Amino acid sequence: MLGPVLLLVGTLLRSPFHFFFPDQLRAAAEHPGLLTAAYTTFLAGHVVMCAAVVFLAQRIAETRPVLACWAGVLVTVGLFGRTFHAGVDHAAFSAVRQLGVAGATDLVAKGYGDLHLFSFLSFTIMFGWFVLAFAAYRSGVLGPFRAVGVAAMGLLPLGVLKGTELLSTVGTAGLCIALVPLGVQVLPQPTRKNVLVAVPVTIGLGALAVLSTLG
Repeated sequence: MLGPVLLLVGTLLRSPFHFFFPDQLRAAAEHPGLLTAAYTTFLAGHVVMCAAVVFLAQRIAETRPVLACWAGVLVTVGLFGRTFHAGVDHAAFSAVRQLGVAGATDLVAKGYGDLHLFSFLSFTIMFGWFVLAFAAYRSGVLGPFRAVGVAAMGLLPLGVLKGTELLSTVGTAGLCIALVPLGVQVLPQPTRKNVLVAVPVTIGLGALAVLSTLG
């Protein structure tokens, strides 16, 4: 439930700005809070989606184990690729603060085509969603309409410092339509014990998160 919603929110937050990286860097200088929120939310959505994909693959594997394996692996690797791109985005925004827009734009332009591991795995970022949608439909986990919603995620542009275009909104909205109802359907009912455990665990994780920022 949370993953698709975070992706859609991050997509919408950066929608006022032009798609290509020079404009994204300029927007980061002029609207740092908004761009940071947009890219952070989009990153968080992909991290959370790892758990969602594992759950969906498990459901598919009940009737289509081979398809579930291929779909789960391809989408998960694609999510890792998006996370790698998000790290580069963060470094580029840091360069805007340190070097200014012109310096950061020049730096990004010079290294934009450099090869790395995920250069060879970029196909998983898009292709994995098509396989997952097909697997979810063939297994009966999702109907045809919601399976198309999953497949729409394969339309999102990929790469570093990519803004929002129409297909970005269509893809993330489609994923919300596909998976949020499934999340509501399988959401366990909260119990008193679960709540009592969740409160201290949440506080503890929050404290660890703060400590993590100290180096």
